[in-house]
Amino acid sequence: MQIGVVFPQIEIGGDAGAVRAYAEAAAGLGYRHLLAYDHVLGADPKVHAGWNGPYNIAHTFHEPMVLFGFLAAFTDLELVSGIVIGPQRQSVLLAKQAAQVDVFSRGRLRLGLGLGWNRVEYEALGKDFTTRGRRLEEQVTLLRKLWTEESVTHRTTEENVVGAGICPMPVQRPIPIWLGAASPPALRRAGRIADGWFPMMPADHRFEEARAHVAEGARAVGRDPATVPFEARVSWADSGAKLEHHIEKWRAVEAPYLSINTMGAGLGGVDGHIGAISKAVEVWRR
Repeated sequence: MQIGVVFPQIEIGGDAGAVRAYAEAAAGLGYRHLLAYDHVLGADPKVHAGWNGPYNIAHTFHEPMVLFGFLAAFTDLELVSGIVIGPQRQSVLLAKQAAQVDVFSRGRLRLGLGLGWNRVEYEALGKDFTTRGRRLEEQVTLLRKLWTEESVTHRTTEENVVGAGICPMPVQRPIPIWLGAASPPALRRAGRIADGWFPMMPADHRFEEARAHVAEGARAVGRDPATVPFEARVSWADSGAKLEHHIEKWRAVEAPYLSINTMGAGLGGVDGHIGAISKAVEVWRR
């Protein structure tokens, strides 16, 4: 099992020194990857009456590709987006940004994509919220072509690339694309087209149901479900025994990747988060 951390960006803010200190600490403790997720915009609850999303205009979110470019300069961590909301972005620009991260990190990018839930964000970026599932599938195909072919001609429902390509090409050709998924259609999509997936549930019967949907999607296109890995996530708990219990549940289902999430645990600033991941890695090693 490869262990990583979920970057606690909403709690350590925009101080570049704190961001660097956290990443260097994670690498020094033996973590193998850093996972960050994405929101371009936060909604203002004063404007959007009844807003009940988990994040709003007050929460810090760094743009993942820019953040990863910064981190690639001084750590050897694998850089994982878990997730970037693909369908609200231009595919060609996303392909270019990801390729640049892969070049500067020497092939250490794992690009997680997902649909997102924030209609406000989609509208501000000029993208249709209701067709995001179909467009994600189209996007994955186009991204892989742009990362592996010097000259691409390819049309989707919204994008038309004619005899064009990106340079420099990424180190990984193609960059691995993982999908975040919770609903049965999204899970089956992951099985059909993803290089891996992020379960959005604990390691209980809900995970087994989700894995069955992924396997169904994989078999529908002639893939071996065993070749579609997944990354688990556990949240920090003050009790080492409780954390160990959740880690062991993921070990029992042979999770190949695991991330420790310390956000929402009341740890305060960067020092509190570094302290928590220091303790968590010791629990994992038991």
